[in-house]
Amino acid sequence: MKAIVVTDQAAGTAGMTLVERPEPPAAINDVIVEVHASGFVPTETEWPSTWTDRRDRDRTPSIPGHEMAGVVTTLGYGTTGLSVGQRVFGLTDWHRDGTLAEYVAVEARNLAPLPGDVDFTVGASLPISGLTAWQGLFDHGRLRAGQSVLVHGAAGAVGSMVTQLAREFGAYVIGTGRAADRQKALDFGAQEFVDLGDDALEDVGGVDLVFDVIGGDIQRRSAGLIRPGGTLVSVVGPPEARPADGLAVDFVVEADRAQLGEVVQRVRDGRLRTNIGYIATLDDAVAALNPTERRKGKTIIRVRP
Repeated sequence: MKAIVVTDQAAGTAGMTLVERPEPPAAINDVIVEVHASGFVPTETEWPSTWTDRRDRDRTPSIPGHEMAGVVTTLGYGTTGLSVGQRVFGLTDWHRDGTLAEYVAVEARNLAPLPGDVDFTVGASLPISGLTAWQGLFDHGRLRAGQSVLVHGAAGAVGSMVTQLAREFGAYVIGTGRAADRQKALDFGAQEFVDLGDDALEDVGGVDLVFDVIGGDIQRRSAGLIRPGGTLVSVVGPPEARPADGLAVDFVVEADRAQLGEVVQRVRDGRLRTNIGYIATLDDAVAALNPTERRKGKTIIRVRP
């Protein structure tokens, strides 16, 4: 099969190459999925799991990408809940070869059915962004109607999902980002926008929840905005600053079939819009994932036409 591999951690995405690799075997409780579309997070080349297995052994050349949509072709021994020929989407294991390939082996529990009226490119754009938003807001942020949420990077792949879900559940949403992102953040449902280049973040006042995808100085300043009992949710590592009278939570997104179902149902009925910025083929993936200019939205690799 064709696959994108990485071998040099220092090279990052620039070290990607398109090669021929053996098709993966199905372990116990696995399925083999014929990948139709794959998502990729640019920071994957910085994750230890891209380079080593759970016992810290080198696993290169490794196939990156952990979001996918496709069709089940093989069931491993003991696999239940899915069937051959079924359309699925989901999140693959961090420490195993990923989805920038024509086939991938993944535990069945990490996948959810993809309805026939949802395109594979849309399905592949949802797992990390949608689950990160859902888990950050509801599992870790304990969002309640009437609360205020400060969403950093509100026009990005994750931030746009956070903004839409928070609005649906009755929150007041303040988005942040670059000046050029203002209209896009407002279009996704932010009720206010803070230009992190020119506006004073502190003018926002107190908020109940901060959803941070940036870190650094922005995160430290945001911690001071959280009201008593509020929460700082981070997906960029342990918070360096904590709210004076609140919680600070750092989490790594997890596969969850029920939550994937919640997300895709909202896409189907129009409550949730995807944020796909660019679609490329597997043959063109290396160039697409090394853009020469800033791209808005998520890049999806269409593995099959």
